[in-house]
Amino acid sequence: MLRPFLLVPAALLLAACNDQGRLPDEASIAPARGAALFAEGCASCHGADGTGGQGPDLTGITAAAGGTFPRDRVMAQIDGLGRHGDPDAVMPEFGAAGMGNTVIVEENGIGTPVPADLLALANYLETLQR
Repeated sequence: MLRPFLLVPAALLLAACNDQGRLPDEASIAPARGAALFAEGCASCHGADGTGGQGPDLTGITAAAGGTFPRDRVMAQIDGLGRHGDPDAVMPEFGAAGMGNTVIVEENGIGTPVPADLLALANYLETLQR
């Protein structure tokens, strides 16, 4: 049985072996990059300003989460984590098509590989919150 504390170092070693795993440059994860990605892949359902349309309003995510933007949960939703193969899922699994180069996000001293486009989208969505 793998111990949970061994999974993080293993993930970091795998990321180190991946020539795409690197610290993010600001432009690759900037909200402006996320805005362009949103306009291309999300606005048709969520509206150009994120207030909804065919899909849900995305401007109240922080309020619904008690005042703190739930970045990891938002990224999991965009990626499709937990929805793989769900026949009732309406939103596409964007992670299945790949979401750009992997960057390392450090939080509490732990580095996690994250697709740059996924992080840029989450950063943009955070700017839309009311």
